[in-house]
Amino acid sequence: MVRTAGSTACLRPKVRARAAVTLVISAILAGAIAASAASKLAGNGLAYSTASGHAVQRQPPAGRCHAREAGIYSRPDARCTPGALNPAVTQATLSSTICRRGWTSTVRPPVSITEPEKLASMRAYARKGPASAYEYDHLVPLELGGAVNDARNLWPEPDYATRSGFYLNPKDRLEGALKRLVCAGAMTLSRAQRLIASDWVAAYGRYA
Repeated sequence: MVRTAGSTACLRPKVRARAAVTLVISAILAGAIAASAASKLAGNGLAYSTASGHAVQRQPPAGRCHAREAGIYSRPDARCTPGALNPAVTQATLSSTICRRGWTSTVRPPVSITEPEKLASMRAYARKGPASAYEYDHLVPLELGGAVNDARNLWPEPDYATRSGFYLNPKDRLEGALKRLVCAGAMTLSRAQRLIASDWVAAYGRYA
């Protein structure tokens, strides 16, 4: 079959139409992908985690992270440890998760998982001294629906020099205070998570 100039001209609008349809489909797919990514964030802006509590998770490279301030009131580097959430814990599941006695023990990773992670996290934060001088801390605690074993939610928090002081750790007191407020219905889970992730020291001054 021999195409004439007229038949070629007729094909051009069809090619343009197909190209336009392709662009529309691409835009729809891009929007769907963006919506899917956005759905992985909680309303407070923190990410939901899919990291397993049964596998050692990769930590940031050595020396990458820099804590703010020092001592027991230090805060993690927001670039390395912004906080992350457990998708199983929501406002609708409080009674069967964090507000149920003993629930955190059912999700806490074993020491065989957290110990190598803690040592790697110490290197990431350039922490010196024995590992016992630090608590491998969930920034958003398990008691408030924090991610179980995600590097974005764990960091080497300085502890008291003596073992007896461990139980007076100020962040631990804040975690208990916020959990009581959430379980009593006096504060939303989302707000408690955001308070402790953004600046737990400021929240401690107000709520602990």
